[in-house]
Amino acid sequence: MRSQTAVRSPAHARQDQWGRLNSRLILVNLSVLAAPLAMFGATFLVTDGEINLQVLITLGSFLITCLVICGISLMRLFTTRYRITDERVEVHAGLLFRSHRSTPIDRIRSVDLTANPLHRVFGLTSLKIGTGEQSSSADGGLSLDGISKADADELRRRLIEWRQAGRGLTVGQDDGPIAELDWAWLRYAPLTIWGVGGVFLAVGSAYRTLHEMKIDPLELGIVKDLEDRFGSVPLWFGILLTLLIIVVIGVVGSTVTFIEGWGGYCLEREDAGMFRVRRGLLVTRSVTIEERRLRGVEVSEPLLLRWAGGARLKAVASGLGDSEENSSRSRLTPPVPLAIARRIAADVLTEKQSPTALAELAPHPRAALWRRINRALASVALFAAVFVGFGLWLTPVLVYTGVIASLVLLPIVVAQAYDAYRSLGHGIHGRYLVTRAGTFARRTVALQREGIIGWSISRSVFQRRAGLLTLGATTGAGNGVYRVRDVSVSEGLAFAEEAVPHLLTQFIERSPRHN
Repeated sequence: MRSQTAVRSPAHARQDQWGRLNSRLILVNLSVLAAPLAMFGATFLVTDGEINLQVLITLGSFLITCLVICGISLMRLFTTRYRITDERVEVHAGLLFRSHRSTPIDRIRSVDLTANPLHRVFGLTSLKIGTGEQSSSADGGLSLDGISKADADELRRRLIEWRQAGRGLTVGQDDGPIAELDWAWLRYAPLTIWGVGGVFLAVGSAYRTLHEMKIDPLELGIVKDLEDRFGSVPLWFGILLTLLIIVVIGVVGSTVTFIEGWGGYCLEREDAGMFRVRRGLLVTRSVTIEERRLRGVEVSEPLLLRWAGGARLKAVASGLGDSEENSSRSRLTPPVPLAIARRIAADVLTEKQSPTALAELAPHPRAALWRRINRALASVALFAAVFVGFGLWLTPVLVYTGVIASLVLLPIVVAQAYDAYRSLGHGIHGRYLVTRAGTFARRTVALQREGIIGWSISRSVFQRRAGLLTLGATTGAGNGVYRVRDVSVSEGLAFAEEAVPHLLTQFIERSPRHN
């Protein structure tokens, strides 16, 4: 039983005076100037003190850019005013171009807090009030970038209380955490390609920056030292060593990213009808999701993570902003064991067990398997054709390389095609539609049937020849459309009718029966 305490009505709330951003934001803005100074020092060390005119121009431009950013931030500090009245939140900002933003209390859908390392050093945080609209729209919410943590926590508490009181609800004690960080989950951190991809991204960015400065990375002293030390090793050994170094750096990067992004993780259900996800070691984040806007969950199992028995859990909810914000704010867990992901999904949906685990998923036609095998064979043939084409033009060695590589790849891609087919499935469990698909990232979605507002049906030329279609459940939450891929026409239409009766039948033309 929750202990309930009455919250005063907004009609009796005191109208607050205009507030301002915290003055410590001045120190945060001035610290931006440390970046060009650090970059100048790093360039001086890398080039052994040989700095040309192009470098000075680039660094000078960077310094001017930082000065402009600092000036704009200081202007925002001195001109921003905010207040919370009985019925709305108001923010006034700007000097040359004045901005007056106002959001009614009853339209607030979320109150998120974010603090980067500089903010945390000076005890500041950013508060964003979401209304569930696209952030690019005029009513996309309000933000206060640079208030003290204590003020942010107090503002968040008051906004949620007043929002509940405006709906005639009461606020009591929180239900407590649904999940908290277990450092044993750290073993799943390296099982992602993003760490390795981040290495290539960082190297590419560094190369492009040096190129803009008219500096040849191959002529740097550190590169010359490596060339002198390892230049005599065989080519194959150099390639393997380079790949090993990239993988090691990627694993370390993935692990560090996990620690920074999910340190202090806690998922809890607040009595005010919201879920709150708190996480972050250096950059702290506090994201709220309105419970009544939750339409389901998505269990994601990337390939390497699936082999290790892990998964991620995301919320399928409306009011999380555009696609980029939805991707970030919908995360409910870091990579965790699959059993824990399902347990958390059940808690979030207030079910005894997760629908993603209990639903009996119907297999798809064998034609769906042949479609995936044909795509796999086509990709291998294209891969071989590239090598053969260049081999006939340049050297026969490429022809042999392409043929051998294709023979090695063939069983691998066929196995992946079969795994992609086995991952296909759809079914109904209680009030949830459940669909599953994918091999590199297998996703199982449990979507509330009452949240489906329409159906989309797509059929490619190859699907029509195979008697298949892709059925999309349209909803105002999450990604907007959740698809049942490559299902037979009769089964797909029957499934849509069973999931949401009478929603699709009015648009179906029935062929007259012939005797």
